[in-house]
Amino acid sequence: MSTWNYTKESDFILMGLTDSKELQLVLAVLFLLIYLVTVLGNTGMMLIIRLDARLHTPMYFFLTHLSFLDLCYSTVITPKTLQNLLTSNKIISFIGCFTQMYGFVLLAAAECFLLASMSYDRYVAICNPLHYPVIMSTRFCSALLTGSYMIGTLDATVNILCMNTLYFCRPKVIHHFFCDTSPILVLSCNDTHNIEIIIFIFAGSTLMVSVTTISASYMSILSTILKINSTSGKHKAFSTCASHLLGVTVFYGSMIFTYLKPSNSYSLGKDQVASVFYTVVIPMLNPLIYSLRNKEVKNAVHRVIKKQENSRLKFRVALSN
Repeated sequence: MSTWNYTKESDFILMGLTDSKELQLVLAVLFLLIYLVTVLGNTGMMLIIRLDARLHTPMYFFLTHLSFLDLCYSTVITPKTLQNLLTSNKIISFIGCFTQMYGFVLLAAAECFLLASMSYDRYVAICNPLHYPVIMSTRFCSALLTGSYMIGTLDATVNILCMNTLYFCRPKVIHHFFCDTSPILVLSCNDTHNIEIIIFIFAGSTLMVSVTTISASYMSILSTILKINSTSGKHKAFSTCASHLLGVTVFYGSMIFTYLKPSNSYSLGKDQVASVFYTVVIPMLNPLIYSLRNKEVKNAVHRVIKKQENSRLKFRVALSN
């Protein structure tokens, strides 16, 4: 059987989500709308936090970078998916495919640890509020953020180095809408057992360490909330982390369903639905979750709008004088 890698062939073929032309058009319109909402929502969130001084806190520092990650995350996947849906050209180069995979793994792993950092921030705010400014210092927050990106880079580098050792059997067709690990491993002629173990260890460690951190943080938060006597106090304490808990549940639920299993259990239909959810839908949902369920963000939007209106009024008055 003939085999190939990047030294012999230069491209893959992404089959996408469906062969139906009508359904492709519907999906293209839907994905385009979702992507536009994602770009506007995450960009808007970053601008609001940047423009409103009251949101210059550790919680919103992390939220700014979560919006940045979601924006990049969606951009790595969606434009190529739209191209495949709207044109007959489904080819992606070897370099383009592996670059997409590298960016996807890096951003996904970084988001895992960023969400874990956000849960720790909520733990300190609720369980140790008097020492919050000292513990969650600018330096410590920057260290957590840097660590998230470094872990993401490590995971992505190991993933690519492992995949780059493979030879692939013809046909060079990826039965997916982006270059993900499982559907590419299926194409390999090599024995991928050792590579699967290495990737599983790194991906599993990333998920489990971050999930453990989040779980421990929220168990401590729940224990603290239950000790509060007043109902209003409990509600206020819980409301400060409700948005994050919802975002974490949605993100990790789909990631664990897809990746914490052997590649031989890869199911095209189920895994594609889960993949669409966490690569396309969740980056759109996060700014909505953190804005619609957050009074501070809503108030910040009103303050920024009012500030802009006052600036325009002063400018008009100055021109009239």
